This record gives sequence, structure tokens and C-alpha cells, in this order.
Amino acid sequence: MSNTIGMGPQDTAERQKFEQELHRILDSSASAGVTLRVIGSLAFQLHCDKFGYLQAALGRAYTDIDFAGYSNERKAVRALLSGLGYAENQEVTVVSEGMRMIFDNPASGLHVDVFYDKLDFCHEIWWKNGRLGADAPTLPLAELLLEKMQIVKINEKDIIDTIMLLLEHPLGDSDDQTINIKLVAESCAADWGLWRTTTMNLAKVGQLVNGYEQVSDADKAHVAAQVEAALQRINDQPKPMAWKLRDRVGDRVKWYKDVDEV
Repeated sequence: MSNTIGMGPQDTAERQKFEQELHRILDSSASAGVTLRVIGSLAFQLHCDKFGYLQAALGRAYTDIDFAGYSNERKAVRALLSGLGYAENQEVTVVSEGMRMIFDNPASGLHVDVFYDKLDFCHEIWWKNGRLGADAPTLPLAELLLEKMQIVKINEKDIIDTIMLLLEHPLGDSDDQTINIKLVAESCAADWGLWRTTTMNLAKVGQLVNGYEQVSDADKAHVAAQVEAALQRINDQPKPMAWKLRDRVGDRVKWYKDVDEV
């Protein structure tokens, strides 16, 4: 596990710079009626009132501002961010066929990453059928969990964010301040590769939380219990025949995309 990406000292002023800019964008998007939901480090910070302190305590730094959006609102997003002083990196838009846009703000040095309809890295994590309406201002908790768990070569920053999420929120079958483990389990039952990576990473979270002295013994035990419950729910979910056939092949065939292939 790499410990360098998104890790390092970051003072309060620098963190506040990101947080204030995030709220400026969210306020503007709400006024304009543009659908943007926060993903990445700032989403976990927003959704973890009690345990959000762990990011700074464990050296998890903000690096950019990430959003999920709908592809049919691309023009509106472009206009919104242009009006806020951002310039679009058109090469990224072209290469991604419009499914991802990066915007840079020369005045602040900050940049914004917008993903449309899905995350497409090691695995695809979709937000279709109005899923962005299930929570605000962040992506729903189930998709936030999958955002981290789909990373085959998971980084320390992703472990920290997941620990926070599992400490802050219970597992359940809804999205109201709850990690919708039903949706997670169904997603893993529909895709053997996603199941393989998600269960592998959940197990890592349960193990690696023990290495953080800033996390109390009681909280470590709670994370371990959450991981165990999540794994049981995912593994107990009925699997279709296609999943079972792929399971017979197992790790002999690569089950994920390398990020540099995307």
C-alpha cells in the first residue's frame, strides 16, 4: 500500500482554503440548479462530523475538489465553473469522451475534477436512476464506500477515509445517514471483479486500523465489527450463475483495470 498520495502535513489555513472554495462552488451550483455532489476527501469530511478530525490527525491532506455529476448537465457545469474563475482542461474532456472534466483556477491554484455518471478506474461505480438525489451535498454513502473499495492498489488516504466512514455511520438498507450495504452487496453480486476488490480492501481496513494509535481501542473494535458485518452481507447476497462461473476462474484472470489504462 502506497502511503504518499494524499498524505502529508497540511495546516489549518490550507485546509480551510479547500473547504471554503468547496462551499463557494456548492452554493453557486445550488443557486444555478446544477447537480453536483462531492466525492473524495472533502466528501468524507462533510459526512463525518464526529470523526472528521481523523483526517488531519493522521496526516490525510486535501489535494483537489472532486464532484459527481450527470452527463446531461455538462454544459451547465462548464458555465458554472467558468463563471467562478476556472479554466477547463480540454484535453481531459476529449480523452475521456466528456465523462470527466478537470478545471483549474489560476488565481487560487486549486483544481476541480468532475466525473459524469460514473467513476471509471479499477472498476465502474455508477450513479444512475437519480442516485445523486439520494444524498446532498455528497455522493450517497454506499457509493462513497465503493469509491474507496474499488481501488486495487489502495492508498493510506483511502484507508483513513474508510475508517472515518465506518466509525461515523451504521450499515443498513437505506441512504439516510446510513451506509446502504444492500446496494453495495447487490453491486458486488452483479460484478465478480468488484466483489473481489471490495472484499479484499474491506479486510485490509479491518487489519490496518489497528496500526493507528490515534484511534481508540473501542473505535478499532467498532471498525472491525463493521467490516465483519459488511463482508457477511456482501458474501451472503445471492449471486447469479455468471458470477459463480467467474468465481471458478478466480484470480487466474485479471479482474480489474489498471488506473493508467483509464
